[in-house]
Amino acid sequence: MALTKLTSNLIEGGTGTDWVTAIQTSNFTAAAGKGYFVNTTSQVLYVNLPVGVVGMEITIQDYAGTFATNKVILNANGSEKIQGSALEGEITTNNATAVLIYQDATKGWTSQDVTLIPTTVPVEYLVVAGGASGGGQIVNQTGAGAGGAGGLRTSFGSNTGGGGSSESSLNLIPATNYLITIGAGGAAAIGDVIGNNGSNSIFSNIISTGGGAGARGGAGTGYPGSLGGSGGGGSAGAPSTGGGGGAGAAVTNPTQGFSGGTGGFDGSNVSGAAGGGGAGGTGSNGGSYNGSSGTGSGGNGGLGLEVNIIGGSGHFYAGGGGGGSYPYDGAIPGTGGSSIGGNGGQFSPTVAAGSGNVNTGSGGGGGGANGGAGGSGIVILRYSSSYTISGLAGTTTTVGSDKVTTFTNVGTGNIQFN
Repeated sequence: MALTKLTSNLIEGGTGTDWVTAIQTSNFTAAAGKGYFVNTTSQVLYVNLPVGVVGMEITIQDYAGTFATNKVILNANGSEKIQGSALEGEITTNNATAVLIYQDATKGWTSQDVTLIPTTVPVEYLVVAGGASGGGQIVNQTGAGAGGAGGLRTSFGSNTGGGGSSESSLNLIPATNYLITIGAGGAAAIGDVIGNNGSNSIFSNIISTGGGAGARGGAGTGYPGSLGGSGGGGSAGAPSTGGGGGAGAAVTNPTQGFSGGTGGFDGSNVSGAAGGGGAGGTGSNGGSYNGSSGTGSGGNGGLGLEVNIIGGSGHFYAGGGGGGSYPYDGAIPGTGGSSIGGNGGQFSPTVAAGSGNVNTGSGGGGGGANGGAGGSGIVILRYSSSYTISGLAGTTTTVGSDKVTTFTNVGTGNIQFN
Protein backbone atom coordinates (compact mmCIF):
# COMPACT_ATOMS: atom_id res chain seq x y z
CA MET A 1 0.00 0.00 0.00
CA ALA A 2 1.35 3.43 -0.97
CA LEU A 3 2.22 5.67 1.96
CA THR A 4 1.68 9.43 2.18
CA LYS A 5 3.81 11.62 4.39
CA LEU A 6 3.54 15.29 5.27
CA THR A 7 6.83 17.11 4.84
CA SER A 8 7.07 20.87 5.30
CA ASN A 9 4.30 22.35 3.12
CA LEU A 10 3.94 19.24 0.93
CA ILE A 11 2.11 15.96 1.30
CA GLU A 12 4.29 13.37 -0.44
CA GLY A 13 2.10 10.64 -1.95
CA GLY A 14 3.01 7.25 -3.30
CA THR A 15 1.26 8.19 -6.56
CA GLY A 16 4.06 10.58 -7.46
CA THR A 17 2.03 13.73 -6.74
CA ASP A 18 3.31 16.11 -4.10
CA TRP A 19 0.31 17.92 -2.64
CA VAL A 20 0.76 21.52 -1.56
CA THR A 21 -1.00 21.88 1.79
CA ALA A 22 -1.67 25.63 1.50
CA ILE A 23 -5.12 26.28 0.00
CA GLN A 24 -4.84 28.32 -3.21
CA THR A 25 -7.20 31.34 -3.11
CA SER A 26 -5.48 33.61 -5.63
CA ASN A 27 -3.78 33.28 -9.00
CA PHE A 28 -0.66 31.10 -9.02
CA THR A 29 1.88 29.31 -11.20
CA ALA A 30 1.75 25.54 -10.97
CA ALA A 31 4.77 23.26 -10.88
CA ALA A 32 4.99 19.87 -12.58
CA GLY A 33 4.41 16.94 -10.26
CA LYS A 34 2.44 18.98 -7.74
CA GLY A 35 -1.19 18.83 -6.57
CA TYR A 36 -3.18 21.88 -5.48
CA PHE A 37 -6.34 22.38 -3.44
CA VAL A 38 -8.00 25.39 -5.07
CA ASN A 39 -10.73 27.48 -3.45
CA THR A 40 -12.69 29.71 -5.90
CA THR A 41 -15.38 30.79 -3.44
CA SER A 42 -14.49 34.46 -3.86
CA GLN A 43 -13.29 34.75 -7.45
CA VAL A 44 -12.24 33.12 -10.71
CA LEU A 45 -8.63 31.90 -10.44
CA TYR A 46 -5.96 31.85 -13.13
CA VAL A 47 -3.34 29.11 -13.10
CA ASN A 48 -0.20 29.41 -15.22
CA LEU A 49 1.11 26.03 -16.37
CA PRO A 50 4.87 25.32 -16.54
CA VAL A 51 7.04 24.09 -19.37
CA GLY A 52 6.13 20.45 -19.77
CA VAL A 53 8.12 17.26 -19.47
CA VAL A 54 6.60 14.17 -21.07
CA GLY A 55 4.64 12.14 -18.52
CA MET A 56 4.59 14.80 -15.79
CA GLU A 57 1.31 15.52 -14.01
CA ILE A 58 -0.38 18.46 -12.29
CA THR A 59 -3.52 17.90 -10.20
CA ILE A 60 -6.06 20.60 -9.37
CA GLN A 61 -8.78 19.75 -6.87
CA ASP A 62 -11.94 21.81 -6.16
CA TYR A 63 -11.56 22.49 -2.44
CA ALA A 64 -14.92 24.25 -1.90
CA GLY A 65 -17.09 22.75 -4.66
CA THR A 66 -17.37 26.11 -6.44
CA PHE A 67 -15.74 25.62 -9.86
CA ALA A 68 -19.13 25.82 -11.62
CA THR A 69 -19.67 29.28 -10.09
CA ASN A 70 -16.10 30.60 -10.26
CA LYS A 71 -14.05 28.58 -12.69
CA VAL A 72 -10.33 27.91 -12.91
CA ILE A 73 -8.71 29.26 -16.08
CA LEU A 74 -5.53 27.58 -17.29
CA ASN A 75 -2.90 29.49 -19.25
CA ALA A 76 -0.23 27.42 -20.99
CA ASN A 77 3.36 28.51 -20.99
CA GLY A 78 3.91 30.54 -24.17
CA SER A 79 5.72 27.63 -25.85
CA GLU A 80 3.20 24.98 -24.76
CA LYS A 81 -0.37 23.95 -25.60
CA ILE A 82 -3.52 22.81 -23.81
CA GLN A 83 -5.48 19.97 -25.43
CA GLY A 84 -3.38 20.53 -28.57
CA SER A 85 -4.37 24.21 -28.83
CA ALA A 86 -2.87 27.59 -28.03
CA LEU A 87 -6.20 28.61 -26.45
CA GLU A 88 -6.72 28.89 -22.70
CA GLY A 89 -8.51 26.07 -20.88
CA GLU A 90 -11.04 26.06 -18.07
CA ILE A 91 -12.28 23.74 -15.33
CA THR A 92 -15.98 24.33 -14.56
CA THR A 93 -17.20 21.17 -12.77
CA ASN A 94 -17.93 21.32 -9.05
CA ASN A 95 -15.79 18.98 -6.91
CA ALA A 96 -13.59 18.12 -9.88
CA THR A 97 -10.16 16.60 -9.41
CA ALA A 98 -8.53 17.49 -12.68
CA VAL A 99 -5.34 15.61 -13.54
CA LEU A 100 -3.35 17.31 -16.30
CA ILE A 101 -0.79 15.11 -18.05
CA TYR A 102 1.87 16.50 -20.35
CA GLN A 103 1.92 14.31 -23.49
CA ASP A 104 4.24 16.05 -25.95
CA ALA A 105 4.81 19.32 -27.79
CA THR A 106 1.86 18.61 -30.10
CA LYS A 107 -0.77 17.87 -27.45
CA GLY A 108 0.73 19.73 -24.49
CA TRP A 109 -1.18 19.52 -21.19
CA THR A 110 -4.34 17.39 -21.45
CA SER A 111 -7.19 16.41 -19.13
CA GLN A 112 -10.74 15.11 -19.49
CA ASP A 113 -11.87 17.81 -17.04
CA VAL A 114 -10.52 20.72 -19.09
CA THR A 115 -12.34 22.45 -21.95
CA LEU A 116 -10.88 25.07 -24.26
CA ILE A 117 -12.00 28.72 -24.09
CA PRO A 118 -12.61 29.97 -27.63
CA THR A 119 -10.92 33.21 -28.63
CA THR A 120 -13.56 35.81 -29.39
CA VAL A 121 -13.66 38.74 -31.78
CA PRO A 122 -15.15 41.95 -30.34
CA VAL A 123 -17.46 43.40 -33.02
CA GLU A 124 -19.19 46.78 -33.05
CA TYR A 125 -22.29 46.91 -35.25
CA LEU A 126 -24.90 49.09 -36.90
CA VAL A 127 -28.04 47.25 -38.03
CA VAL A 128 -30.74 49.28 -39.80
CA ALA A 129 -33.93 47.70 -41.14
CA GLY A 130 -35.73 48.69 -44.31
CA GLY A 131 -37.88 51.82 -44.15
CA ALA A 132 -41.62 51.72 -44.90
CA SER A 133 -43.35 53.33 -47.84
CA GLY A 134 -45.78 56.20 -47.45
CA GLY A 135 -49.47 55.68 -48.02
CA GLY A 136 -51.16 56.54 -51.29
CA GLN A 137 -54.23 58.69 -51.86
CA ILE A 138 -56.46 59.66 -54.76
CA VAL A 139 -58.93 61.94 -52.99
CA ASN A 140 -58.33 65.66 -52.89
CA GLN A 141 -58.31 67.71 -49.69
CA THR A 142 -56.45 64.99 -47.79
CA GLY A 143 -52.92 63.66 -47.61
CA ALA A 144 -51.53 60.19 -46.91
CA GLY A 145 -49.24 59.39 -43.99
CA ALA A 146 -45.51 58.95 -44.44
CA GLY A 147 -43.52 55.77 -43.90
CA GLY A 148 -41.61 55.23 -40.68
CA ALA A 149 -37.89 54.53 -40.72
CA GLY A 150 -36.54 51.05 -40.16
CA GLY A 151 -35.44 50.17 -36.65
CA LEU A 152 -31.86 51.18 -35.82
CA ARG A 153 -29.73 49.23 -33.36
CA THR A 154 -26.06 49.96 -32.74
CA SER A 155 -23.26 49.38 -30.26
CA PHE A 156 -21.23 52.29 -31.63
CA GLY A 157 -21.40 55.73 -30.05
CA SER A 158 -23.64 56.74 -27.16
CA ASN A 159 -27.18 56.25 -28.52
CA THR A 160 -29.29 53.79 -30.43
CA GLY A 161 -32.57 54.39 -32.24
CA GLY A 162 -35.42 55.83 -30.20
CA GLY A 163 -33.21 57.69 -27.74
CA GLY A 164 -31.95 54.63 -25.84
CA SER A 165 -28.36 54.02 -24.82
CA SER A 166 -26.13 52.19 -27.29
CA GLU A 167 -26.02 48.42 -26.91
CA SER A 168 -23.07 46.20 -26.01
CA SER A 169 -20.70 45.01 -28.70
CA LEU A 170 -20.73 41.31 -29.59
CA ASN A 171 -17.93 38.84 -28.80
CA LEU A 172 -17.98 36.34 -31.66
CA ILE A 173 -16.15 33.06 -32.22
CA PRO A 174 -13.86 32.77 -35.25
CA ALA A 175 -14.66 30.23 -38.00
CA THR A 176 -18.33 30.23 -36.96
CA ASN A 177 -21.23 31.17 -39.23
CA TYR A 178 -23.17 34.34 -38.38
CA LEU A 179 -26.33 35.35 -40.25
CA ILE A 180 -26.70 38.71 -41.99
CA THR A 181 -29.94 39.91 -43.57
CA ILE A 182 -30.38 43.26 -45.28
CA GLY A 183 -34.04 44.27 -45.16
CA ALA A 184 -35.77 45.68 -48.22
CA GLY A 185 -37.59 48.98 -48.11
CA GLY A 186 -41.37 48.90 -48.40
CA ALA A 187 -42.59 49.00 -52.01
CA ALA A 188 -44.27 52.17 -53.25
CA ALA A 189 -48.01 52.38 -52.52
CA ILE A 190 -49.95 52.69 -55.79
CA GLY A 191 -53.41 54.25 -55.49
CA ASP A 192 -55.52 54.84 -52.40
CA VAL A 193 -53.83 52.18 -50.25
CA ILE A 194 -51.81 51.86 -47.09
CA GLY A 195 -48.05 51.85 -47.49
CA ASN A 196 -45.89 48.75 -47.08
CA ASN A 197 -43.81 47.94 -44.02
CA GLY A 198 -40.05 47.66 -44.39
CA SER A 199 -38.34 44.31 -43.85
CA ASN A 200 -36.17 43.35 -40.88
CA SER A 201 -32.38 43.48 -40.94
CA ILE A 202 -30.40 40.95 -38.89
CA PHE A 203 -26.85 40.40 -37.68
CA SER A 204 -26.29 37.38 -35.44
CA ASN A 205 -28.88 37.80 -32.64
CA ILE A 206 -29.45 41.51 -33.37
CA ILE A 207 -32.79 42.05 -35.13
CA SER A 208 -33.90 45.49 -36.28
CA THR A 209 -37.59 45.77 -37.14
CA GLY A 210 -38.82 47.13 -40.47
CA GLY A 211 -40.43 50.58 -40.50
CA GLY A 212 -44.19 51.03 -40.02
CA ALA A 213 -46.27 51.85 -43.10
CA GLY A 214 -47.79 55.27 -43.70
CA ALA A 215 -51.60 55.45 -43.59
CA ARG A 216 -53.67 55.61 -46.77
CA GLY A 217 -55.56 58.76 -47.68
CA GLY A 218 -59.31 58.78 -47.88
CA ALA A 219 -62.53 60.74 -48.07
CA GLY A 220 -63.45 60.26 -44.42
CA THR A 221 -61.78 59.97 -41.05
CA GLY A 222 -58.02 59.65 -41.29
CA TYR A 223 -56.35 56.28 -40.91
CA PRO A 224 -53.63 55.48 -38.34
CA GLY A 225 -50.01 54.79 -39.18
CA SER A 226 -48.60 51.31 -38.63
CA LEU A 227 -46.36 49.89 -35.92
CA GLY A 228 -42.71 49.44 -36.87
CA GLY A 229 -39.09 50.06 -35.94
CA SER A 230 -40.23 53.66 -36.23
CA GLY A 231 -43.97 54.23 -36.60
CA GLY A 232 -45.80 55.37 -39.72
CA GLY A 233 -47.61 58.70 -39.97
CA GLY A 234 -51.40 59.02 -39.74
CA SER A 235 -53.39 60.36 -42.69
CA ALA A 236 -55.38 63.58 -42.68
CA GLY A 237 -59.08 63.59 -41.97
CA ALA A 238 -61.31 64.91 -44.72
CA PRO A 239 -63.50 67.94 -43.90
CA SER A 240 -66.68 67.22 -41.90
CA THR A 241 -65.51 63.77 -40.76
CA GLY A 242 -64.32 62.19 -37.54
CA GLY A 243 -60.74 63.42 -37.35
CA GLY A 244 -57.16 62.74 -38.35
CA GLY A 245 -55.51 59.33 -38.21
CA GLY A 246 -53.51 58.32 -35.18
CA ALA A 247 -49.75 57.97 -34.95
CA GLY A 248 -48.08 54.66 -35.70
CA ALA A 249 -46.17 53.43 -32.64
CA ALA A 250 -42.52 52.38 -32.55
CA VAL A 251 -41.54 48.95 -31.27
CA THR A 252 -39.97 48.65 -27.84
CA ASN A 253 -37.84 46.07 -26.03
CA PRO A 254 -35.49 47.11 -27.37
CA THR A 255 -36.26 50.64 -28.49
CA GLN A 256 -35.24 51.20 -32.10
CA GLY A 257 -36.96 54.41 -33.19
CA PHE A 258 -39.73 56.94 -32.58
CA SER A 259 -43.43 57.01 -33.38
CA GLY A 260 -45.01 58.73 -36.35
CA GLY A 261 -47.18 61.84 -36.09
CA THR A 262 -50.96 62.27 -36.05
CA GLY A 263 -52.84 63.31 -39.16
CA GLY A 264 -54.27 66.83 -39.25
CA PHE A 265 -58.00 67.64 -39.02
CA ASP A 266 -60.00 70.83 -38.82
CA GLY A 267 -63.57 69.83 -39.49
CA SER A 268 -64.40 72.09 -42.40
CA ASN A 269 -61.13 72.66 -44.26
CA VAL A 270 -58.19 70.78 -45.70
CA SER A 271 -55.51 69.17 -43.57
CA GLY A 272 -52.12 67.57 -44.03
CA ALA A 273 -50.92 64.07 -43.18
CA ALA A 274 -48.27 63.26 -40.59
CA GLY A 275 -44.60 62.52 -40.97
CA GLY A 276 -43.16 59.09 -40.21
CA GLY A 277 -41.02 58.48 -37.18
CA GLY A 278 -37.23 58.36 -37.41
CA ALA A 279 -34.45 56.85 -35.33
CA GLY A 280 -33.65 60.31 -33.95
CA GLY A 281 -37.09 61.89 -33.51
CA THR A 282 -40.87 61.67 -33.70
CA GLY A 283 -42.68 62.43 -36.94
CA SER A 284 -44.44 65.80 -36.94
CA ASN A 285 -48.23 66.01 -36.87
CA GLY A 286 -50.08 67.01 -40.01
CA GLY A 287 -51.20 70.63 -40.18
CA SER A 288 -54.77 71.98 -40.20
CA TYR A 289 -56.28 75.07 -41.80
CA ASN A 290 -59.41 76.57 -40.29
CA GLY A 291 -60.02 79.20 -42.96
CA SER A 292 -58.20 82.00 -41.18
CA SER A 293 -55.05 80.54 -39.63
CA GLY A 294 -52.71 77.61 -39.93
CA THR A 295 -52.04 75.53 -43.01
CA GLY A 296 -52.90 72.04 -44.05
CA SER A 297 -49.27 71.20 -44.70
CA GLY A 298 -47.85 67.73 -44.30
CA GLY A 299 -45.83 66.96 -41.18
CA ASN A 300 -42.07 66.60 -41.47
CA GLY A 301 -40.41 63.25 -41.02
CA GLY A 302 -38.68 62.38 -37.76
CA LEU A 303 -34.94 63.00 -37.71
CA GLY A 304 -32.46 60.26 -38.48
CA LEU A 305 -29.62 59.33 -36.14
CA GLU A 306 -25.94 60.14 -36.72
CA VAL A 307 -23.80 57.01 -36.33
CA ASN A 308 -20.20 57.40 -37.49
CA ILE A 309 -19.13 53.77 -37.31
CA ILE A 310 -17.41 54.10 -40.70
CA GLY A 311 -15.31 57.02 -39.46
CA GLY A 312 -15.63 60.74 -40.07
CA SER A 313 -18.84 62.58 -39.24
CA GLY A 314 -22.27 63.41 -40.61
CA HIS A 315 -23.42 59.87 -41.40
CA PHE A 316 -27.18 59.73 -40.76
CA TYR A 317 -29.50 56.74 -40.95
CA ALA A 318 -33.23 56.02 -40.53
CA GLY A 319 -35.00 59.31 -41.20
CA GLY A 320 -38.81 59.38 -41.37
CA GLY A 321 -40.74 60.29 -44.52
CA GLY A 322 -42.66 63.57 -44.93
CA GLY A 323 -46.46 63.65 -44.89
CA GLY A 324 -48.58 64.34 -47.96
CA SER A 325 -50.76 67.41 -48.47
CA TYR A 326 -53.38 69.18 -50.61
CA PRO A 327 -52.11 72.50 -52.03
CA TYR A 328 -54.61 74.91 -50.46
CA ASP A 329 -53.70 78.40 -49.31
CA GLY A 330 -49.98 77.80 -48.94
CA ALA A 331 -50.06 74.21 -47.72
CA ILE A 332 -46.97 72.21 -48.70
CA PRO A 333 -45.85 68.60 -48.27
CA GLY A 334 -43.68 67.62 -45.33
CA THR A 335 -39.94 67.12 -45.79
CA GLY A 336 -38.10 63.88 -45.10
CA GLY A 337 -36.14 63.61 -41.87
CA SER A 338 -32.43 64.57 -42.02
CA SER A 339 -32.69 64.87 -45.83
CA ILE A 340 -32.65 61.07 -46.17
CA GLY A 341 -36.36 60.38 -45.67
CA GLY A 342 -38.58 60.82 -48.72
CA ASN A 343 -40.41 64.14 -49.08
CA GLY A 344 -44.19 64.11 -48.99
CA GLY A 345 -46.27 64.36 -52.16
CA GLN A 346 -49.00 66.76 -53.22
CA PHE A 347 -52.33 66.36 -54.98
CA SER A 348 -53.26 68.46 -58.04
CA PRO A 349 -50.95 69.82 -59.25
CA THR A 350 -49.25 66.54 -58.51
CA VAL A 351 -45.93 66.50 -56.73
CA ALA A 352 -44.64 62.92 -56.52
CA ALA A 353 -43.78 61.60 -53.08
CA GLY A 354 -40.09 60.91 -52.62
CA SER A 355 -38.48 57.61 -51.71
CA GLY A 356 -36.28 57.05 -48.67
CA ASN A 357 -32.57 56.97 -49.51
CA VAL A 358 -31.25 53.49 -50.24
CA ASN A 359 -29.19 51.78 -47.53
CA THR A 360 -30.28 54.26 -44.89
CA GLY A 361 -33.52 52.52 -43.83
CA SER A 362 -35.43 55.78 -44.26
CA GLY A 363 -39.20 56.10 -44.76
CA GLY A 364 -40.92 57.10 -47.99
CA GLY A 365 -43.06 60.20 -48.32
CA GLY A 366 -46.85 60.09 -48.14
CA GLY A 367 -48.97 60.90 -51.22
CA GLY A 368 -49.94 63.21 -52.96
CA ALA A 369 -50.91 60.46 -55.24
CA ASN A 370 -48.77 57.35 -54.88
CA GLY A 371 -46.71 56.83 -51.73
CA GLY A 372 -42.91 56.92 -51.92
CA ALA A 373 -40.92 53.71 -51.43
CA GLY A 374 -38.95 53.05 -48.29
CA GLY A 375 -35.15 52.92 -48.34
CA SER A 376 -33.37 49.58 -47.98
CA GLY A 377 -31.51 48.73 -44.80
CA ILE A 378 -27.83 48.24 -44.07
CA VAL A 379 -25.46 46.31 -41.77
CA ILE A 380 -22.03 47.72 -40.87
CA LEU A 381 -19.46 45.87 -38.72
CA ARG A 382 -16.30 47.26 -37.12
CA TYR A 383 -13.62 44.91 -35.75
CA SER A 384 -9.86 44.42 -35.29
CA SER A 385 -7.80 44.60 -38.47
CA SER A 386 -6.10 41.32 -37.48
CA TYR A 387 -9.24 39.49 -38.72
CA THR A 388 -10.85 39.09 -42.11
CA ILE A 389 -14.46 38.32 -43.06
CA SER A 390 -15.41 35.59 -45.52
CA GLY A 391 -18.80 34.61 -46.92
CA LEU A 392 -21.45 37.18 -47.83
CA ALA A 393 -19.96 39.91 -49.99
CA GLY A 394 -19.39 43.31 -48.40
CA THR A 395 -17.10 46.32 -48.84
CA THR A 396 -14.20 46.60 -46.37
CA THR A 397 -12.21 49.70 -45.47
CA THR A 398 -9.68 50.47 -42.74
CA VAL A 399 -10.27 53.06 -40.02
CA GLY A 400 -7.30 53.42 -37.69
CA SER A 401 -6.51 49.97 -36.28
CA ASP A 402 -9.95 48.61 -37.25
CA LYS A 403 -11.58 47.20 -40.33
CA VAL A 404 -15.10 48.28 -41.28
CA THR A 405 -17.21 46.03 -43.51
CA THR A 406 -20.46 47.31 -45.00
CA PHE A 407 -23.23 45.06 -46.34
CA THR A 408 -25.75 46.72 -48.63
CA ASN A 409 -27.30 44.11 -50.92
CA VAL A 410 -30.85 43.14 -49.96
CA GLY A 411 -30.96 39.46 -49.03
CA THR A 412 -29.49 36.93 -46.60
CA GLY A 413 -26.16 35.15 -46.17
CA ASN A 414 -23.58 34.00 -43.64
CA ILE A 415 -20.19 35.39 -42.69
CA GLN A 416 -17.22 34.11 -40.68
CA PHE A 417 -14.38 35.90 -38.93
CA ASN A 418 -10.99 34.38 -39.68
